[in-house]
Amino acid sequence: MAIGPSPSAIYLQPPSASGVPSRPLSVTIQPAALLSILDHYLRGTTEGGNQRVIGTLLGVRNDSNEVEVRNSFAALHSETEEQIVVDMDYHKSVYELYQKVNPKEVIVGWYSTGSDLDNYSALVHQNFFSPETAPNPAIHVVVNTGVQKAGELGVKAYISAPIGVTPRAENCAFIPIPCELKLGDAERSGLDLLSAVQNNQNLAASTELDVLEKSLKDIIAMIDRVLAYVQSVTSGQTAGDERIGRKLLDSLSSSVEGLEKDNMESLFTSHLQDTLMVSYLSNLVRSQAEISSRLVLLT
Repeated sequence: MAIGPSPSAIYLQPPSASGVPSRPLSVTIQPAALLSILDHYLRGTTEGGNQRVIGTLLGVRNDSNEVEVRNSFAALHSETEEQIVVDMDYHKSVYELYQKVNPKEVIVGWYSTGSDLDNYSALVHQNFFSPETAPNPAIHVVVNTGVQKAGELGVKAYISAPIGVTPRAENCAFIPIPCELKLGDAERSGLDLLSAVQNNQNLAASTELDVLEKSLKDIIAMIDRVLAYVQSVTSGQTAGDERIGRKLLDSLSSSVEGLEKDNMESLFTSHLQDTLMVSYLSNLVRSQAEISSRLVLLT
């Protein structure tokens, strides 16, 4: 799921030398990390909303040279027109605590809010966070909240490259790399609940049947939207898009393979029976526990 406009730059992956880690091909961000960044921004900005916040990104790197950001925490810093100072002692202390909880998550880069990349961004990237991720390159995620300078909401990811004959920390170019949001089933359900709260909808405890009903309604709505688009294209009202056509063909080919109508009904009935059986057994166990507790009181 994309979380911002696609960069217009073309990213080329050069062949890596022996023993030298290559640059990441893409970055995926989990919702927990993004929500932590936004919470840090809401708590850390001044009344005018002009001060940016920075922090550390934790995640993993896979064999395909892709970075997955799973968590983040705030970094204490002081920024003026003359200098910027980052409290690295606090940074290391918090990182050690995170390592005790999940040692697989390592430092992969840092984040900041706003839309501008300036000399301070280069200094923080080169002097503070690049040594923390060495020998792998550090990534820099910029979260534009849309508040500053009426900017466009979005998230962008960068890596740095030195420029100049004699490279210095403040002389580096930030190269954009693909960035997307990774949503699991649990995260999507949580975001749907947050969206319902924002829209002032009444919330109630959801059972498995409620979740199944909502999923079926969402699928029906998506199918209706696809049918409306296909009918609009076939009637000549809308110009067809080859990419959408290929996506639809791939989806249909992968979804209907081996799933005829009888098989679909059988799978649905079987799943529904399993759900009802679990609900019945849980109610039965609850009743047995209540009866047992009352018998103990009588004796």
